[in-house]
Amino acid sequence: LLALVGSSHAFVSPSSAVHRPMSTILKASHRPDTFFQHAVSTLLLSLVLSSSLPAVAADYNSLTPEQKSVAEAWRLVDNSFLDRAFGNQEDWFQLRQDAVHKKYKSMTQAQEAISEILQSLGDPYTKYLPPQKYQSIVDTATGTLAGVGIEISTNSLGNVICSDVEANSPAALAGIQPDDVFVEVDGTRFIKDKSTPDDVAVQLRGPKGSKVGVVMERNGKTLDYILTREPIKITSVQSYLSNVGGNVGKVGVVRIKSFSATTAETVKSALAELKKKGAQAFLIDVRGNPGGLLPGGVDTASLFLEANKPVVFVVDKKGIVDSQATFVDGIDTSSPLVVLVDGKTASAAEVFAAALKENGRATIAGEQTFGKGIIQTIRELSNDNGGVAITVARYETPNHNDINKQGVPVNVKTSVECPKTDATACVPPSTFQKPSTAA
Repeated sequence: LLALVGSSHAFVSPSSAVHRPMSTILKASHRPDTFFQHAVSTLLLSLVLSSSLPAVAADYNSLTPEQKSVAEAWRLVDNSFLDRAFGNQEDWFQLRQDAVHKKYKSMTQAQEAISEILQSLGDPYTKYLPPQKYQSIVDTATGTLAGVGIEISTNSLGNVICSDVEANSPAALAGIQPDDVFVEVDGTRFIKDKSTPDDVAVQLRGPKGSKVGVVMERNGKTLDYILTREPIKITSVQSYLSNVGGNVGKVGVVRIKSFSATTAETVKSALAELKKKGAQAFLIDVRGNPGGLLPGGVDTASLFLEANKPVVFVVDKKGIVDSQATFVDGIDTSSPLVVLVDGKTASAAEVFAAALKENGRATIAGEQTFGKGIIQTIRELSNDNGGVAITVARYETPNHNDINKQGVPVNVKTSVECPKTDATACVPPSTFQKPSTAA
C-alpha cells in the first residue's frame, strides 16, 4: 500500500543529502521545428475542444449520480495517466461516452463500470478502489486506523500468509506465527490463487478497541483467534550484528521492511550503533520490501554515496525528467556493502538497490528483483465513492535503465531462504567487497 506514491511534491525531501533540481528537460525528440509544429497542433486542438465545452458541461449536468461518478473517474485518469496511448485503445474518449451514457441501477454497477474502464488500460496498478479499501489506505497513511500487527504476503502456493508479526502486537501476543495461512477473517473466507494480501488487510483493520475473528492454518491444523485491534507502529528498520567467516569479521545487518520519510534517519542511527559494536562491513536486507515512499529509498541510498552521484530519474507523462542526485557525501562511502534482494523487492527498494549497484558502491546479492519501475498516486472520488490509483510517472536508474517488468539483476546469485534474523547466512563471505566497476 505504501508503494502508492503521491504526486510530484512527494518527490521532495527535507534531507540536505539529495539535490533535486526542479528544472525540466524535454525529450531529445522535441527539436525546435517539431516542437513548434506540436505547439500549433495543440493550439488548434484546444480551439476545437473549447468550442464544445458548453455542450460538454450541459451534458454533465444532465447525468445521474452514477454516471457522474464514472465520468469523474475517467477524467482523473485522462488527466494524469502516464501512458498517453491509454493502453493502445482505439478510442479512449468513446469508451468514456459509452460508459457515461449507460443507465445504471445502482452505484455498485457504476463502480463496476469504473473498474472495467481502468482494467482496459492494461496497467495492474491503475485501478478502482472501493470506498472501504480507499478509506483503509487513507487511514493507514494518517495513522487513524488500528490493526493486529501482521505483515501479509502470498507464498509460492498462492496462499495469503502471515509473513511476519510485529513484536508485542495483538497477533504476537495471541500466538500467530510467520507462515501461518489465512483461512478466514470475520466471516470472509480467502481463496487460494484468488485472494490478495490487500483483501486480508482490509478485513483486519478497523476501529481501535474493536474485535476481529481470525482463522489461520498451520501444518494442516485450523487455529481460531479473537483479537482486539490496536494502533500499530510498524518497526520498518531492524538491525543486528553478525559474525561472518573469512577475513570479513563483524557485519552489521540492517533490515528495511519498507521505505518511509524517516527511514534514512533511522538507518543512519543504526549504522552508527553497529559501528560502535565493531561492524566493519554492512548488509542491507530488503528482501520482501515492496517499496514505500520514493524519497525514503533515495535518501537512504544517499547515505552510502559520494556527492554528485545520480540516484534516480523520474519521468512524467510529458516526458519531463526530474533528476535526483546526491548533494553531499554520505556517512559511509567506503565500507564493504552488500544489498540482499529477492523477487518481492520492488519499487522504492529497487531504486535503492539500483542506485548503489550502478554507482559501483554495493554488491547486489540474492535473486532478480520484482520489476516495478512506475509510480502511482491516489485520487478520491466525490460523494464517498472510493478512489482511483493512477500510474503517473516512471523512473530510470542512474544508468537510465528502465526496470519495469524487468527487475534489477544481481551481481551474485544466492539463496534468499535464510532467516530474517540471520541474513548473512545467504551471502558468501567473498561477497563483502566493494565492486570495482558499476554494472
